[in-house]
This record gives sequence, C-alpha cells and structure tokens, in this order.
Amino acid sequence: MTTVMPSLDLLRSLSDEHVLGAFIDHPRLTRTELAELTGISKPTVSESVRRLVAAGLVLDTGERTTGRGRSGSYFALSPALPGALVVDIAPDAVTIESVDVRGRVHARTQRVLTSPTRPATVRRALKAAASEAVSETVTGGTPTPALAVVSAADPVDRATGRLVHLPDSPFLIGEFDPVGELSGFVSGEVVVDNDVNWAARAEAGGGDFAYLHLGAGLGCAVVADGVVLRGHGGLAGEIAHVITRDRRGRAVTFTEFFASVGLRQPDSAAINVAALVERVTATGRGGAAFRSALGEAIAGALTAVIALADPGEVVVGGEWGSHPRVLEAARSAVAAAPRTVALRAPTCTREPALVGARTHAVATLRRDLLATLR
Repeated sequence: MTTVMPSLDLLRSLSDEHVLGAFIDHPRLTRTELAELTGISKPTVSESVRRLVAAGLVLDTGERTTGRGRSGSYFALSPALPGALVVDIAPDAVTIESVDVRGRVHARTQRVLTSPTRPATVRRALKAAASEAVSETVTGGTPTPALAVVSAADPVDRATGRLVHLPDSPFLIGEFDPVGELSGFVSGEVVVDNDVNWAARAEAGGGDFAYLHLGAGLGCAVVADGVVLRGHGGLAGEIAHVITRDRRGRAVTFTEFFASVGLRQPDSAAINVAALVERVTATGRGGAAFRSALGEAIAGALTAVIALADPGEVVVGGEWGSHPRVLEAARSAVAAAPRTVALRAPTCTREPALVGARTHAVATLRRDLLATLR
C-alpha cells in the first residue's frame, strides 16, 4: 500500500490556519508565544507569520518584549480586516452593531420605532442606522463590512429573507425585505432569521429543547441536536395560532386567549406586557384565577410542541415569559399534561436575539477568514 504524503502547500496552509486562529483568539503574540500555543516549531511559525504579514492579515505592532534575553516582536491581526453588521429589527427599535472577527463591538446605533409599524417606517430607520454604523466603521480605512446578520421580530421567508406578514402579526404590518435594504451596506451576504430562533441559538449548547418566547408577540423555536429547525418555508415555530383553551375551557388559538382576557394593545395583536404583569402579580382570588387560566393556555400551546418535537426541556423567555409567577403557573399546568418536560428560564436574558445573531456573525467572519488560506 502506497502512503500518500501531504503536499508542502497543504502543510503550509494548515500551519497558517493554526497561527491565524491563535491571532483571532489573542490580541497580540510573539513568535515564541505562537509556537507554545500551537505546538508548531519556531521556524515554521516564523515562516507562517511572514506569509500572513505579506497577505495583509497580520501586522507587526511595533511593540517589543522587555526583560532578560533577546527581545521579541509582537504581532496582531490587521485592523483593516472586514467586520460584520449585526441587526436587530424589534417592535420598539432598530439596533445595529458593527463587530469584528473577535466579536468586539466597534459601533452601535439605534433608531426608535412605534408599533404597529409599517415597512416604510422600518425602511427609513434601518437605512439611517446602517449608514451611521458603516460610517463609524470605515473611518480610518477599515473596509466595508463583509456581511450582515439580521434578527427580525416577524416570520421570515427562508428562501428570500423577506419578513412575512401573518394574520394577527403584532409587529410589522406588511412585508419587508431586509436583504434588499442592506445589500448596499455590505460586500457579501445578508442572513435573516426570526428573533426567537436567534434567541434559541444564544441559549443552545447542543441537545434538544424548545424555546418559547412570551412577550408583546408569541413565538417558539425548536432545537434538535443543537440546530434550530426552520421548516420548509422558514415558518417553523409560529405558535400564535396553535389551539389551546381559554378561561371557560373553549378551544381558541393561543393569540386569541389574550384577546379574550383583554390583554391586547389597542388596534393591535400585540400583548400589553405591563397589564399582563400587573394581573399576574395581583393578589387574591382574581390574581390566582388569572394565573391558573394563563398557565392552562401556555400548557395547551406547549402540549402540541411537546407531542410533535419531543424536546428535552422548554426554555421560557420573553418580556414576561420568565417571570417567576408565569413560570410557576405554566409548570403547574404542564405537569398535569399526559406528556411533560421541565420548564426553565433562559440563561441569556440581555438582548438574547442580538447575542445569537452576533455569535453567528463572528463565527462566519472567522470561518471566511480562515478559508482565505485554503
């Protein structure tokens, strides 16, 4: 049997990937530190650094080590490497961050929205925020962002990235095209997904679970083997129209339950979060009765999720979903169902959708940067 030895070009490429990966993970390194981190010989590391500097990916910082012995030069990633835009289109605001391959946020800008919102309003806010973020980023010679990752508080068409208006949608009235609106601000792709899916990714550490979002809007993400299931058209997890029960035991959709108890915003399908929390925390028989009815409604919706997706647990997030009184009521109701799973609050509670989108953007930047060496 003939043994095929790897080519010299392949070995160089692998060495360069390891060295570049070390620079991504550390702010600055000497050749000696690189050799220790990667386990690659010093001469090979030196050649790899030379190639990366010539390619414009790494530069000599001009700093030198101090102390005994021969001084060493510090090298670091080039600040001219392209970054990414991370976009959150939420009911109350459009938020855009400019991040680099290390995940550092170099600019953040926001435009406030009022609900219900129409495409023209979101378009103006999105373009203004993107223009400001890119302007701050490219100052000093940094190139145009390589990609944009968008989180949207609306259903997203998987094939086109367009936001889809469904009946009783609490946020955007009409369809909207983030890909088309942002393509002029980045040199590469625009990735769009629903905010609940991104929040689930921020929570994911592998495994199988469902992420139930209970806020002004209702949503659900199903994660199987660490991957968010988007469905054929991207509309998996749209739980608002799942059948559950109202206070009288009648079959209603999940979103209709909130209409039946007077908790919708005026002229909108959005849930009045402040009013709901007030009723959830009310004392006496009225508060207890409402918590029981709410728990039953949540359990009814989750029964379908548990039966079809078989999650190991359900993470309950959103503006009011992880409130202790809500979780207590939901747990009590779910425990009485034929099939039950554990319910818990999310570990990522601050801007989870933005965190999930940012993590994806940074991972993509790193993947694409390493791919330039192949």
